[in-house]
Amino acid sequence: MPPAARAFAELSAAHADAGRHLCVGLDTDPTRIPDGFAAGEAPAARVAAYNAAIVDATAHVAAAYKPNVAFYEALGAAGHEALRATIAHVRAAAPATPVILDAKRADIGSTNLGYVTAAFDELGADAVTVHPYLGGRALQPFLDRTERTIYVLARTSNPGAAEFQDLEVDGLPLYRHVARAVARDWDANGNCGLVVGATYPDELARVREDVGPEMPLLIPGVGAQGGDLEAAVAANGGTPAFLINASRAIIYAGATAGDFADAARVEAERLDAAIRAAAAR
Repeated sequence: MPPAARAFAELSAAHADAGRHLCVGLDTDPTRIPDGFAAGEAPAARVAAYNAAIVDATAHVAAAYKPNVAFYEALGAAGHEALRATIAHVRAAAPATPVILDAKRADIGSTNLGYVTAAFDELGADAVTVHPYLGGRALQPFLDRTERTIYVLARTSNPGAAEFQDLEVDGLPLYRHVARAVARDWDANGNCGLVVGATYPDELARVREDVGPEMPLLIPGVGAQGGDLEAAVAANGGTPAFLINASRAIIYAGATAGDFADAARVEAERLDAAIRAAAAR
């Protein structure tokens, strides 16, 4: 039976009201799981068990979880089952905390129907990341899922992002055209968000100006990528409609099978406190 649909916006609003803005990225690489943890299990089974321990350790501060599908697809069919098990564990252990599937999907509309079914109905994710390059019409199968949130890539956190995203078109960089199109045309159902990297706080501020205070922003790049957390929070201009994602900094905070979960909890609590402090300024 497919997982029951949940209203992502309502779940996120409840966390924002409580001051929680930390998204924990579950980008789990089996080669980085500490020796001795779930010893003897297959790599995908170790990933699922590791994720469950991370979720249990961080659920009290996490406003969302974000597994990146690449880490699971690399493990084949067993990896798909590990992803499904991870999402199911979040639903069981943290039922009020949404799951964002970091899949960066986009294709022609008929193909997107398959992506939509896989992300929402088969896996049970509450939100998904998508590419804007094929246009809003192609993304309509995603946008029609009014109970889910569709995070559209705008200004990404990677070092090479400027190659196309900063190209000037009619006096504005392309990423701002994307942000404005999402806010003006694609968000008819009120279920769109944008992905903007913490590594580019000035661009983040411009996007926030373009889309207003209500549109949710998913902000990766804090932690291992070196994004400035305080600058990223400040760029939102006081709105609570944002999530700060950290992946490797949390899930690999500990080095041993005996301490990784405790270390993840400590790092997640530290980041949560830092986000709250930055938001209060």
